[in-house]
Amino acid sequence: MAIHPIEFRYGTPEMKKIWEEENKLQKMSNTNFVKLERMKEIEAETNHDIAALSKSITEVCENGAGEYVHFGATSNDIVDSSNSLLIHDSIEVLKEKLERLTKIMLKLAEENKMKVCIGRTHGQHALPTTYGMKFGIWADELHRQYVRLENAEANVCIGMMDGAVGTTAALGEQGWEIHKSVAEILGLPAATITNQVVQRDNHVEFISVLANIASTLDKIGLEIRSLQRTELMEVGEYFDPEKQVGSSTMPHKMNPITAERICGVARIVKSYVNAALDNNPLWHERDLTNSSCERIMFPESCILTDYILNLTIKLMNNLVFYDENIERNLNLTNGLIMAERLMAELTRAGMGKQTAYGIVRKNKPIRKNYCLAN
Repeated sequence: MAIHPIEFRYGTPEMKKIWEEENKLQKMSNTNFVKLERMKEIEAETNHDIAALSKSITEVCENGAGEYVHFGATSNDIVDSSNSLLIHDSIEVLKEKLERLTKIMLKLAEENKMKVCIGRTHGQHALPTTYGMKFGIWADELHRQYVRLENAEANVCIGMMDGAVGTTAALGEQGWEIHKSVAEILGLPAATITNQVVQRDNHVEFISVLANIASTLDKIGLEIRSLQRTELMEVGEYFDPEKQVGSSTMPHKMNPITAERICGVARIVKSYVNAALDNNPLWHERDLTNSSCERIMFPESCILTDYILNLTIKLMNNLVFYDENIERNLNLTNGLIMAERLMAELTRAGMGKQTAYGIVRKNKPIRKNYCLAN
C-alpha cells in the first residue's frame, strides 16, 4: 500500500525512474546478472546491503572470479560512486527544466516589456514598473541557479575506489591508479582524497543549490498568489471553469492551488539543508549517521525539486493577465505614485533634493483620498 505522497501524488516519471531501486542497483552492478530480489534475500540475513550486493555478484561469477569481488574496496566506494551517478542523472533532468523555464520567462519578459504596472515595496504602492521587468528578474535568477547547479555537479559527482579509511592499502602500490581507473570507467572525475567517504561538504553544496532553486520557485509562486488576490487580481493561474473546482463548498472560488503547492513543497526541499549540514561532521574517518539520512534526502530532494520545477513551467505557460485590473491598480492613488518624479524634476530645476522632498511630502494628499473605497 502506498504511503508517501511521492508514490502517488508528487514527482515526475523521469526523476522517479532515476531513484527507483532497480536503477540504483544498476548503478552499482549489472542487473542482467544481479537481481534485486536475490540481493534483498541476502540482505535480510547479513543486515548489510553492500555485503549482500557483493555476495550476489559472487554467486553469478564463473571460474572462481567471485573470490575477488570487492577486493580492496569498502562499502562507500560503491555507495558514493553510485550516488554520484544518480545525482548526475538527476542534475541533467533539472538543468533541462531550468533552461526551459528560463526561456519561458524570457519570452514573457519580451511580450510584456511595455505592460506597465504598479511596483510595490513593503506591500505599498511605490513606483510604476513593468511585468516585463518582473519576468526578466526571474529569468536572470533562474540562470544563476543553472550555473550553481553546474558548479555543484562538478564537486559532488565524483568517483572513488580508495578502500578502508581511504588509504588504498589493500590495493597496494597500484591503489591510486586503480582509483583513477574506476572513476574513468564510470565517466566521473576521481576524488582528490577521501577518508573512506566522499566528504559531505560536496553534498551540502548540492542540497543547498536544490534548496536555493526551491526558494526561487517559492518566490515566483508567492508573487503569483499575491497578485491573484481578489483585491488585486492582476495575474493568476489558468482556471478551467468547466472542470476545475476551487473550493468544496464555495462555488465562486478560483484558488491558486498550483502556486500554493509550489510554495508548500519548496519548504520540504529547503528543510533538507540542515540535514545535509549535519551529515558533514562524522566520527573520525566515518560513521553511519549520514547513511540513513541520505537514503531519504537524496531521492526526495531531487524528486520534489524536479516536481515543483514542472509545476512552475505549467504555471507560467498558462498565466492569465487581467489588464483592466493592472490599469486600475496603477491609477489607484490618482497619480501619487509620481511623487518621486516630481521631486526629481524640482531638483533638476535647481531646488535642493532635500527641500524638494520635503515640499512634495508636505503637500501629498491624505491617505483617505486614495484608498481603495474611492
